[in-house]
Formats: sequence, structure tokens, C-alpha cells
Amino acid sequence: MNDARQHDDANERGSAQNHGASVGLTADKITIRGGIPLVGRIEVKGAKNLVTKAMVAALLGETPSVLKDVPNISDVRIVRGLLEVHGVKVTEGDEPGTLVLDPVDVESAHFAAIDAHAGSSRIPILFCGPLLHRLGEAFIPDLGGCRIGDRPIDFHLEVLRKFGAVVEKQPNGIRMSAPNGLKGAKLELPYPSVGATEQVLLTAVRAEGLTELKGAAIEPEIMDLINILQKMGAIITVDTDRVIRIEGVARLVGYNHRALFDRNEAASWAAAALATDGDIFVGGARQAEMITFLNVFRKVGGAFDICDDGIRFYHPGGDLKPVIIETGVHPGFMTDWQQPLVIALTKAHGTSIVHETVYEQRFGFVDALVEMGATIQIHKECLGGHTCRFGQRNFNHSAVITGPTKLRGADIIVPDLRGGFSHLIAALSAEGTSTVSNVGIISRGYENFIGKLRLLGADFDLEG
Repeated sequence: MNDARQHDDANERGSAQNHGASVGLTADKITIRGGIPLVGRIEVKGAKNLVTKAMVAALLGETPSVLKDVPNISDVRIVRGLLEVHGVKVTEGDEPGTLVLDPVDVESAHFAAIDAHAGSSRIPILFCGPLLHRLGEAFIPDLGGCRIGDRPIDFHLEVLRKFGAVVEKQPNGIRMSAPNGLKGAKLELPYPSVGATEQVLLTAVRAEGLTELKGAAIEPEIMDLINILQKMGAIITVDTDRVIRIEGVARLVGYNHRALFDRNEAASWAAAALATDGDIFVGGARQAEMITFLNVFRKVGGAFDICDDGIRFYHPGGDLKPVIIETGVHPGFMTDWQQPLVIALTKAHGTSIVHETVYEQRFGFVDALVEMGATIQIHKECLGGHTCRFGQRNFNHSAVITGPTKLRGADIIVPDLRGGFSHLIAALSAEGTSTVSNVGIISRGYENFIGKLRLLGADFDLEG
């Protein structure tokens, strides 16, 4: 291993430990004795992909906002720190999982303070529109995040320029200003990017005039962000052809909102139930936002019961069946759902295909599964019936999973958030003992996952 690779690995370990420590995780390695069905009830709170953006939206209001069902995850801690260095007062509400965000004294923050809190998060780019409205300037450091594909900020910067921002690239980041204020713009996305849609919404609501966004993302988390902005005083319409129109307003106030549940976490625990022959009730999960996942879960051979307060996911017995999955933007099958479900597909009788069309490098987690005994081949071609934007770009973005195979315990290093939880599922379903390292990364999006594993009867020890 060369010096550069050793340096990168050391940085990843440090980042994972920091993520875990920020939410009280005392160890970054788990030894799991697999083969035990996960059985019991766990609760999910607000979606990571909504809550962090809702916190940023509070910057736009002239009065405090109240956000409920906020999970205790490291990404929330990062955004809270960034808000606080910009002068936002963040306090705990009366109800557990509630934050009160008071933006009355918003101020510019020093580069070092922003950089210290941002860590590997990409969230600072979404601060730019609100800060340009509030302060007339914004600064973001170099951005990080999970290594699952290209997430360039160039389009974000181009969006801000079209609104009238002046963008200046500097050695340690990017500085922006709005000497003439921000004005509405006409924009069209080449791909329904969630991040780009969020950028437009957070910038357009207080820009002067009308903004029209074609090719917008319409994920449930986007729609819930629109609900929040409307509560604040925004005027936003969403057409059936992925066109969003925003009439800018001069003033917004704070909101009071209970966040949409985390459908990614719910699907992850559902996959864990199926892979371990278990039975997990996910409190807080709802059918409407998971219809596509539920259809595939049933096709694979899983069963579920829809209840008023959540969804029960379980393995009903019998053989699991192979499926063909193509990930896509909403209402398609979410990219975040495929990694956990792949573990269950290693137990299906036959050949399954997963065609990843959202992120071009999302199969890095497969190497560990192959070491554990899975039969998985990765291909550059678009398998599954449709071509996608990665088809001519030489990316490994299709997986062929042949089963059933028995997974064996192994030493695993977590590569990213969703891949990391998938590795936990693999270790829990495998024969023998596995050691999973870098688990702090999982704390970015899964609240108290160690406590939930205990509730479900998993057999493990924390180390280091």
C-alpha cells in the first residue's frame, strides 16, 4: 500500500470515528456473531435527506422555526454546528427530537469555523442562497461526502450565477456575493437532481420575480421541503411534468413542522429482516412513500403488514425469488434501497440484476460480499432492459447476483453510509463471526443503530 492510500485510509478512519463520537458511539468496530434472526420493534424519526435541508431553510425566516422528529445523527450535528457559527441559536425543544432554530442574529462566519464544522459534508453548498439573501455574501470550503460517484458543485454554482450571484473561486474554497440582490431565473436540469432542486428552492423563494425550474426532482423529501417553505410564506407550484414555479417573496417567517419519516432507514431495516429470516416492526414508517419498495420486497418473497403506527417487515418462510431492479429518481426504486436489499438477493434462488442509474460508483461495497461467499459480478453495460446515462461512460454500474449462497463471517471495512449498513446486514446474516470497522460512518444517517440492534436481539460486541 502506498503512502497516499495509507493517508486516505487514515483520514477515512478518523472521519468515521468523529461521526460516531459526535452522537455518543464509543467504538468504531463491531464484532458480530451472525445467523440470528432480527426480531422486535424499532422506531424511525425524520429523514436525514429532509431534516438537514429543513434546518438550512430556517436561515430564510425572520422568526424562529421549530422542527420535530429530528434524529440524533452526525449529519444533523454538522448542520447544527454550521448554523451556530453563522449566529443561529439552536436549542432543544420540549418534545424529544425537537429543535428550535432562531436566525435573528445571522452573521458571516470565518472560513476556519465553517471548515471545522463542515467536515466531509456537502451541505454547505445549500447555505449559499439563504446567506446571500440574509447577508449578501457566502463562503463554502472544499466539499466531501461519501465516495459513491460524481457530485460536482458546478451546476450549483451555475444556478447561483443565474440568480445574480458573483462566484469567486479561492484556494481554500469559494466565495460568493450578491451586490445587486438575487433575481428569479429560468432553469432546466439535465437530470432530476435532488441537490440541485433543493438549491433552486432555497434560493428562489426570496429572489425577486418568478423562477421556473424544469426537470426538477420530486422526491417525498423535496415535497416536504416545499411544505416547509410554504409554511414560511413561499409561493410554490409543482406541475405534473416536473416543472416547479416559485414566485419570490420579500419576507419569510419561521415554521413549525414535523419531518417526514426516513424511508431509507425503514427500507434498510426491512432488508435486514428479510436477510436474517427475521421479523421487524418499523414504527413511524408509512406506506405511501414506500410503495415502490414494498412492491419489490413482495416480489423477492418478503411479507409486510401496514399498520397505523408503522410497517411490519418479515420473512414468511419459503425460498426468496430473484428480481430485476433498476434504480431511478422518484417514483422509481431509490438508489439508497438497493444496497441493503442486495444482501437478501444473495439468498434468492436464481439470478438477480441490479442496474444502478443514479450514482455511477455505488457497487464498491460488493467486494466485501464476494469475500464473504456471495456470487456477484459487476458490469459496465446497462443490464436490466434500459440504457442509462452511464452506459457509454465505462462505469461499473450493473450487478448480477446469483444465489442462493451462504455468507461467511469476514473482516469488513465500511466504505460509505448505505454500503456500511449493508455490511452490517451481511455480517448479521452470515455464518460465523465478522468484524466490521469504520462503523462511525453509519452514524451519519442511522440514529442509535447500535441500540436498535440490541433491541432486535443481535449478538455483537463493540471494540476500540
